[in-house]
Amino acid sequence: MKKSIKKGLFLSTAAALMALSATFAVMEIKGSASENGHTMYATNEVFGVDAVESAAILRQGAKGNEVKEVQRRLKKWGYYNGSVDGVFGAGTRAAVVKFQKKNGLTADGVVGAATYKALGMNSSYQVLAGKEQNTATGVGGWSSSEVYLLAKTIYAEGRGEPYTGQVAIGAVVLNRVRSNEFPNTISGVVYQKHAFTAVSDGQINLTPNETAMKAARDAINGWDPTGGALYYYNPAIATSSWIFDRQTVTVIGKHVFAI
Repeated sequence: MKKSIKKGLFLSTAAALMALSATFAVMEIKGSASENGHTMYATNEVFGVDAVESAAILRQGAKGNEVKEVQRRLKKWGYYNGSVDGVFGAGTRAAVVKFQKKNGLTADGVVGAATYKALGMNSSYQVLAGKEQNTATGVGGWSSSEVYLLAKTIYAEGRGEPYTGQVAIGAVVLNRVRSNEFPNTISGVVYQKHAFTAVSDGQINLTPNETAMKAARDAINGWDPTGGALYYYNPAIATSSWIFDRQTVTVIGKHVFAI
């Protein structure tokens, strides 16, 4: 009888310890863990998305390399004037909100999927979210997000232009990337402050068609109908007088291409 009681007590204690251990495990899963400096949640109860996607979303309080890259880009384009320290503080949030408003996005100060894409950091988002293991597209070594951003720029700026003119727009972006006078990335060139009308009026967020995608690939593969132009403008609607002083290289469709 005593042996049975002792055995029963032992089993009850063991079960209780197991339950307690399981409780802490669940609590740990529902809590947070640090990965790349920002919070990662193991359930979908926080943001309504899966665990790794939650880690990819940047908001005030986050830290890490992704935050630093966001700060670097926003600072280069004139939205942020604080330190590029990888700490998502109030200043970074204010800069994100300003960028979101300028680009027709929800101005919540949170860097989620749409804001990553607008920043040209879609590859970072996809990798962090576990949706894409290899960001290279095989097109000139550019990432999928860069090719897509170039196509968006072509579509937004020149969807009414002849095909050669659309390739030419892509070529101008790439010529700027290679020039010491401009940022050295596609996203840096496209989102440089006041560089492209389509960014200012929000048309950059339109979905490009297959023609624009093809034009982006042709430009990346080396077709430059402009002969090295760094600028283009429509003389019928251009409002900046300085652009008329640039040396004209060629005219394609409604656009004058210049250096």
